[in-house]
Formats: sequence, C-alpha cells, structure tokens
Amino acid sequence: MKKFLTLIVIFLLMCMQKVFAENIKFVQVTDVHMSHNSEYSQKVLKSTVEDINNQQDVSFVVFTGDNIDQPSEENLRMFASIIKKLNVPYYVVIGNHDVYKSGGMSKVQYLSILRESNRFIIQKKPNYKFSKKSFVFLIVDGAKEVIPGPAGYFKKDTLSWLDKMLTKNRRRTVVIFQHFPIEYPEGASGRLKTHKTYKVENYKDIIEKHDNILAIVSGHLHTNGENMKNGIYHISTPSLLGLPHSYKIIDIVTTKDFSPIIYTQLREVPMKDE
Repeated sequence: MKKFLTLIVIFLLMCMQKVFAENIKFVQVTDVHMSHNSEYSQKVLKSTVEDINNQQDVSFVVFTGDNIDQPSEENLRMFASIIKKLNVPYYVVIGNHDVYKSGGMSKVQYLSILRESNRFIIQKKPNYKFSKKSFVFLIVDGAKEVIPGPAGYFKKDTLSWLDKMLTKNRRRTVVIFQHFPIEYPEGASGRLKTHKTYKVENYKDIIEKHDNILAIVSGHLHTNGENMKNGIYHISTPSLLGLPHSYKIIDIVTTKDFSPIIYTQLREVPMKDE
C-alpha cells in the first residue's frame, strides 16, 4: 500500500512539474524572397531547411512573409517543394511580395497551392490560429492583394478577428506572427520611409485591451531587433536572403509563479561551398 501511495505522489509531482514548467522552442524564418530563376535563393533555403532539421526539440517553423520574391505560381511551388522537407510542422504568413490578385496570385490561390504539400495549412483564409501545448499562436495578415505595396495594412475585419481570438484565449499565453511590425526596430529608419504599417494605432488599440500577449514576431524591415512595449516583446528578424543568411530560434520558458519568458537566438545558416 505504501509503495502504491509513493507511486501516486511521484505521478502527481510529475504532472505538477509539467504544468508549472512548460517550455516550447520554435523557429522563425522571414523574407526568403524565393525565385525559381535564382539558384542561389534556392540554395539558401535548402541549406536553412537542412540546418533546422539538425536542431534539437524544435516544435514548428513559421515563415513570416515575403516567402517569394514575385507573386507567381512558379516561385511559390519552388518554395513549397523545398520547405516540405522540414521534419516539423510549418506555417506561413503572407507578405507584400507574395500576392497580387490582378496578376493571378490571390491570397486564396496562395494558400491553396501551399495546402497541396502541407497538411498543416488547412485554412482557406490568411488569418488563423494554431495551438501547441498550452500556448496559442495567431497568424495575422496585413498584406494588400489588390494594390500591393510595401506598407502593411491590418484591415478592420482582421483586427476584429484578432480581438475575438485574444478574448477567447484570455487565460492562455498568446504569440502573434505577422509580416508587418507595429513597433519598429532600431536600424530600420531607411526603410520606414516606404515600409511603415498603415494606421498602426488601430492595431495598438486592440492589443492594449488584452494582457495575454507574450510576443509579436515579424519580418519585413530586414532588420534584427527586439524591444519591450507595454509588456509585449516585439521581435524583428532580418531577411534570410540577406547577409549573413540567418533565421531565429525562439524559446518560451514558463516556471511556477513567474510569467513566461522568451529567449531568442539569431542563427547563421552554414552554407556549403562558399
């Protein structure tokens, strides 16, 4: 009987440890600018996929926009053919280089092509949610498909959806992935003349109502930067195609009686024959 009770106590302690110390590691890759006419862009992405597959304990990968250089089916299918070799689930954000409805690449078509090779992208709309462990992850779309341009715009229905998701998951830790940042990193001033997010104050009005957002992870400005604003980590990552070729490894660590802490590492991609 004593042995049985001891086993119960050990089991309960293990469960408590899982609840109070839940961690997750994931990868952000951004601004890949894949082109089916550029062998070099393909080589960079292939090397990145290989390097990510060699990392330990990665739960998933998110590509945060400008995944292709021009909105064409050839570019997107080349991108999809390479990233499907990842050993973990992957999710995709749409950027300003990715879609142009009048040019034959709408957001619906974009996601449809990706779904052909990725069973994790089941959504038909560019705003969607997925969960891992006790964490909630939101993909928030700010790309314009009718009149594309470098300035992002989070439409009213997108912000309403975001507000709804944050309210629904108010007791869970939320991380947001998007292409366009709402807080700008140091060193991006040159690009901000054309790449600012339109009416960013409307977005900020939404997130100020909620206290469950741990981080907003973005790309677009090709700049590495991190800052804290009103309790939210704003994480920006440089373009994979830029030099040095790099992606970001992100760890969330949760321990008893403490708020979740986020750690990041900018990892340079080993390139062969260079």
